[in-house]
Amino acid sequence: MTTTIDTGLTKTERADVARELTKVLADSFAVYLKTHGYHWNVRGPEFYSLHNLLEEQYREIWEALDVIAERIRALGKFAPQGYATFANLTSIKDGDAEQDAPAMLKELMKDHETLIATARAALKAAEGEGDDVSVDLLTARLAEHEKAAWMLRATLGAR
Repeated sequence: MTTTIDTGLTKTERADVARELTKVLADSFAVYLKTHGYHWNVRGPEFYSLHNLLEEQYREIWEALDVIAERIRALGKFAPQGYATFANLTSIKDGDAEQDAPAMLKELMKDHETLIATARAALKAAEGEGDDVSVDLLTARLAEHEKAAWMLRATLGAR
């Protein structure tokens, strides 16, 4: 049985926004995996504080993954699933557990900046299509990723 979606957005408008949200979901999943992995593998004199910082960050991203995927579904599209699918949609590279803590943090900071750019592109698409719900979701995601990048930058001693 097929039902019509009537939320004030056309099928094309919904598809355009969902396509951009799919990229945000893939980048978010990649940053989640890397952050969680670095949480497990970070070491050094600041281990405890970095371990806790990274746990706070990966838990926040984990909750957001569901929100993003559910928005894609509400727009009438399927959310991507599977490591290979996500790998084909993201430009975020896997982490290297052999790195020292500063290298891990610097890499995560850059990954959040990449994700911020992806979210900004999706935000423009949502604004252009008049999708206020996705605009709200993406604005919240931008705030979280900008905060995460700032915290990592500050931890590294950068301005």
